[in-house]
Amino acid sequence: QVQLVESGGGLVQPGGSLRLSCAASGSIASIDVMGWYRQAPGKERELIATITSSGSTNYRDSVKGRFTISRDNAKNTVYLQMNGLKPEDTAVYYCNANLRRSGGAYYRDYWGQGTQVTVSS
Repeated sequence: QVQLVESGGGLVQPGGSLRLSCAASGSIASIDVMGWYRQAPGKERELIATITSSGSTNYRDSVKGRFTISRDNAKNTVYLQMNGLKPEDTAVYYCNANLRRSGGAYYRDYWGQGTQVTVSS
């Protein structure tokens, strides 16, 4: 069994910061790309940022310069540092990991349960 558990969401004022964490646990052989997505009410889930196992990153244009994705491969954990938060960043944030289970032959996507981020004064 593989689980992704997120933490770090909450309520923050505009201009504030939050740091999200997502730890993958279970029978994991290898993790390829890890990423963060978000979904606001009434909108589709959108990709925010991804990071490969070697540390290459990619960001959605609207968060470039404000958000930073990082990972600790030894801990199977991905982070999202969010600075300069805006009300339009309000959403449920989900982490994603493309990984191969121990004894498995293929990589597949796993998702966390989501954590709420609310930016409001």
